Amino acid sequence: MSEHPISRFDVPDLDDLPDDIRATILGVQEKAGFVPNVFLAFARRPAEFRAFFAFHDALMESDEGLSKAEREMIVVATSAENQCLYCVVSHGAILRIRAKNPFIADQVATNPVKADLTDRERHIVDFALIVANDSADITDDDLADMRDKGFTDDEIWDIGAITSLFALSNRYANFAGIRPNDEFYAMAR
Repeated sequence: MSEHPISRFDVPDLDDLPDDIRATILGVQEKAGFVPNVFLAFARRPAEFRAFFAFHDALMESDEGLSKAEREMIVVATSAENQCLYCVVSHGAILRIRAKNPFIADQVATNPVKADLTDRERHIVDFALIVANDSADITDDDLADMRDKGFTDDEIWDIGAITSLFALSNRYANFAGIRPNDEFYAMAR
């Protein structure tokens, strides 16, 4: 456990949380063996907690289209671009687990151009970085190019939606100073 604060803002006690949020956090703790700091940091605003994690789960837990490892790869690549330590470290751990590859998260976060990616993964990361950096300049031709590379409209949507959600998450984590749990650093190494 870290001696550093979880966030720049007060973090509520589990006993003071609404039952549904406490149950969610305890369920995550049971599965992971610890409570990811983002859950505690977001719990200070219950309505935002519910909204954020509902959107998160809708995108990240889907079994349709993109694999769960591909979804995490988007988070790691775009969070690195947004300089979000929390999301790079926490989702990097999840990516290592889901990809069964102890190197992939570091490669994608540091320099996705040199990462050991399949062509499909490279197209996903490249498009996610366009969404992260230049979404206003995306054209119908960019979408047609992704379709030509074999992506469905739902997969293209998911790349954009995951990138967009984590742009929000990255900004929350950065301004609030949410620290990654120490446990994430060693996971799946």
